Amino acid sequence: MRFGPLPVADAEGAVLAHSLKTGALRYPKGRRLAAADLAALTAAGVTEVVAVRLDPDDVGEDAAAARVARAIAGAGLALTPATTGRVNVMAETGGLLLVDTGRLNRLNQVDEAVTVATAAAFAPLAPGAMAATIKIIPFAIPEGLAARVEQAARGDVPALRLAPWRGIRAGLVQTRLPGLKAVTLDKTVAVTEARLAQVGGTLVAERRLAHDAAAVAGALADLWSLNLDLLLVIGASAITDRRDVLPTGIGQAGGAVLHFGMPVDPGNLMLLARLGDVPVLGLPGCARSPRINGFDWILQRVAAGLEVTPADIMGMGVGGLLTDIPSRPMPRQRAVPAQDQRAIPAQRPHAAPAAEFPVTTLVLAAGSARRMGANKLLADYAAQPLVRHAVTAALAANPGRVTVVLGHQAAEVRAALRGLDVRFIEAVDHAQGLSASLKAGLAGAAGGTGVLVCLGDMPRVTADTHRRLLARFTAAAGRAIVVPVAEGRRGNPVLWPADLVPAMAGITGDQGARSLLATHANRVVEVPSDGGVHLDVDTPDALAALRTLEPVA
Repeated sequence: MRFGPLPVADAEGAVLAHSLKTGALRYPKGRRLAAADLAALTAAGVTEVVAVRLDPDDVGEDAAAARVARAIAGAGLALTPATTGRVNVMAETGGLLLVDTGRLNRLNQVDEAVTVATAAAFAPLAPGAMAATIKIIPFAIPEGLAARVEQAARGDVPALRLAPWRGIRAGLVQTRLPGLKAVTLDKTVAVTEARLAQVGGTLVAERRLAHDAAAVAGALADLWSLNLDLLLVIGASAITDRRDVLPTGIGQAGGAVLHFGMPVDPGNLMLLARLGDVPVLGLPGCARSPRINGFDWILQRVAAGLEVTPADIMGMGVGGLLTDIPSRPMPRQRAVPAQDQRAIPAQRPHAAPAAEFPVTTLVLAAGSARRMGANKLLADYAAQPLVRHAVTAALAANPGRVTVVLGHQAAEVRAALRGLDVRFIEAVDHAQGLSASLKAGLAGAAGGTGVLVCLGDMPRVTADTHRRLLARFTAAAGRAIVVPVAEGRRGNPVLWPADLVPAMAGITGDQGARSLLATHANRVVEVPSDGGVHLDVDTPDALAALRTLEPVA
């Protein structure tokens, strides 16, 4: 591969190293220059471009990224089409990510040109969440390097795979002592139901009894007869020793204690046992709270059908000091009053992430487009009004939860979206600027845990980008600001958590909510995307350039 400046006259077949804009011409980085491109550049007065010429044995960045992705990705994972040297690996269903850390570290050390970044090993993923991204740094790599990377990825099983939730059925034993309120036991049931739902499981039965080893043994035997997949025991008093009430009761029921304690905090007083073929977990007191603790890590593995050993537990210390941040792998529920927790709906196995943390997608389509001379949203692109492309992508990712904000030529924009399952809100003061449209949309989008704010003049934002933003929001328990990034720059749309809606509604003038990104920088999570997150249509030249591009799926 040869990199550097080239005379335009000699650049046919070369690949642009940087985006090129001149007059009405808009050529993205990575474009392979054809004879017609060279003629247009020459007519525009461009004499030289910085470009790359590939050698005969080079593998282009997209083909190389696809080869690496196929070499590492196994069951339960899907690959996005390669673009700009990147392939994303997505979870096909809910489950636990299994990573061969040593093998992927070796692969990343083969050459600086090839990079693989993954979610953490044993991270729980919602359907559509990103498990990994493969990026080829240069525009191409030699065939020999591609083959070496594929060799480094080989193993008895793929280096990256998803263990899907098995839909486990669990039983819960709770012991009582004087002074322990019934509301506390009720709360524990609700929290446990919700926890199981997060991993595709169901709480089938519960038993409440005296804090006595014989009573515990009887309740476990009773639940074991129901052919459950998991038994959970939580005491009125925390387990402090292998000879305490709960482990003694497990032994009297015919079970065996495999391990007590874990290097995870909160969650130190965790007990692992087995009754026949059924795992039994003695829960720490912190399991009564929805906040993440060591119990979650064990539960996730059991729910994915993985055997948990004492060695596994003792290996959890690095990273085992848990803190309440949006990027923790297990989504945490917001605080709910105890009397309401029974109403928390159980998530069906493999449910879409939007059902867990419902988001309203808000498409802003109210502007007057003064620089265009006509309503750009109604301009034709690939045989459809431009705004219809943006709304169709939003609907494909978040059906039934899309609201379109109308303003200038409201009737015409509504007609352009005829037949689509969207809700309309009219911003009567839309002429005051973008913030007026945003406020109107936010006022009508009450409820849910977040708002995905989209611009109606961005027809190349794909449904896949929407899905990735929604999945990452779910993985952050509905508390992160999720922003797409392409070529090192943030773009649109942006997904905002509900608690920031009042601050967004306070913005004035012809601006969106971008100023809040700096204020809440610690909550921003970036999601890799493609160049469509940057392409809006604000001028006639931009519309003309858009029409030279094939529509996205």
